[in-house]
Amino acid sequence: MASDTKRDRTGRHAFLVAAGILLSRIVGLVRAHFMSRYLGLESDAADAFYAAFKIPNLLQNLFGEGVLSASFIPVYARLLARGDEREAGKVAGAVAAILALVTSLIVLAGVLVTPILIPLIAVGFEGPKRELTIRLVRILFPGAGLLVLSAWCLGVLNSHRKFFLSYTAPVLWNVAMIATLLAAGSHSEESHLAVILAWASVVGSAMQFGVQLPVVLALVRQLRVGLDTQTADVREVIRNFVPVFISRGVVQISAFVDSTLASLLGTGPVTGLGCAQLLYTLPVSLFGMAVSAAELPAMSSALGSEAEVSAYLRLRLNRGLRQIAFFIVPSAMAFLALGQVVAGALFESGKFTAADSRYVWVIIAGSAVGLLASTLGRLYSSTYYALRDTRTPLRFAIIRVVLTTGLGYLCALPLPKLLGIDPRLGVAGLTASAGVAGWVEFTLLRRTLNARIGNTGLPVPLVVRLWTSAALGAAIAWAVKLAIGHHGPIKVAIPVLGAYGVVYFGMTYALGVDECVTTLRRIYPFKS
Repeated sequence: MASDTKRDRTGRHAFLVAAGILLSRIVGLVRAHFMSRYLGLESDAADAFYAAFKIPNLLQNLFGEGVLSASFIPVYARLLARGDEREAGKVAGAVAAILALVTSLIVLAGVLVTPILIPLIAVGFEGPKRELTIRLVRILFPGAGLLVLSAWCLGVLNSHRKFFLSYTAPVLWNVAMIATLLAAGSHSEESHLAVILAWASVVGSAMQFGVQLPVVLALVRQLRVGLDTQTADVREVIRNFVPVFISRGVVQISAFVDSTLASLLGTGPVTGLGCAQLLYTLPVSLFGMAVSAAELPAMSSALGSEAEVSAYLRLRLNRGLRQIAFFIVPSAMAFLALGQVVAGALFESGKFTAADSRYVWVIIAGSAVGLLASTLGRLYSSTYYALRDTRTPLRFAIIRVVLTTGLGYLCALPLPKLLGIDPRLGVAGLTASAGVAGWVEFTLLRRTLNARIGNTGLPVPLVVRLWTSAALGAAIAWAVKLAIGHHGPIKVAIPVLGAYGVVYFGMTYALGVDECVTTLRRIYPFKS
């Protein structure tokens, strides 16, 4: 009974995380839509903004949600479970103080040395485009510092099982930018609009932090903020932080490499890559993060003999892999076959043309190569963390980055010349090569984990049923698209994607895929 209760709670928590992420991402896509409308794709201002956001975004990723959750939450949640609110408040306050000090110093240094940082992400930018990028980075840096503190709030809230607020708070960041675009977009010159948008990002970061802080202060009644690095629990947080920080930092290098290579391909690839990233990271975050975030604490609580723990981890891991694959397979197929429809519905407006939608389609089609591997790999990494092993995922992440860098360079620069195609299409080589590297990382993670806890993975018959259902759905969706003809992108997307979803769910239900039945029952209870 206890395990059933825990499973139900984990499922509910996964649903809350997914719901929060979905709401936040929907508003984020609305923001991206209006950015595309007013900045377009082939503009220096759009390229400068997307490139500028890479540097402060690195600060947020390195010190923010993922790394902080893996290091802070286990210690803080354990203290709460023991009923030691005084020590919990002390640890939370120490972590907040350390984060505030470190990020403040990094933000100050970043603002001062921005011109030196620009070649790291936009070596191909010159003249006014480079100067605009420098200005935008300097504006955006303080907002990234506020987002790191927002991640501290998320860690506290999640430890207290307050999932929804922490994952919906980014809505405010997006709303601040949407409001700015609507107010100034139609009558502002592109470069000026990019500057205003950067300031709106800082304001939105403050709003995201501010909406969580009162709830955090109410929950942590004995919060004591101070630079305490001597307490054993605080030192444990720091020790946990370091390997995960390095692992996350290695992965971020890949994003910088992609951005740098894209900047060498002319005007448009940096923005196109940014638009594509918004799309292909959505299913990874929505399904991979939700399942992994819910499974990690459950896996970490496994007790018993080594054989019993291994059996429990296999059960949870295989169940999670099935849940992820049920949604990621159709997402990959949609990007591959229907990418123009998806990109058109979200971005095509104003200065963002149908040709731009086709260009983004090429990029996200490349991302479909490794979408499933990247998402499943996230859950495998969480299983390693549950086993208190952070070194193995780090080692494989380094291998992935090396492969991504080498393959990305070859596919983005020399390959288009050899094939005699538009050099701008080299950006699709970046996403496709990253997918290949993702499969290598996933294979290494699975092989070494299987040697440790026993056989895990997706059953071949399930994989065949999922891809068959997705392929049939894509074929029907294409038929609908051809029958509709040329209309507005949203008018086309609704029936085309609707038909795709109906066929996929209908086929997986008919083929007896359990995850389909479970999903449908959550939407509408029925008797099978």
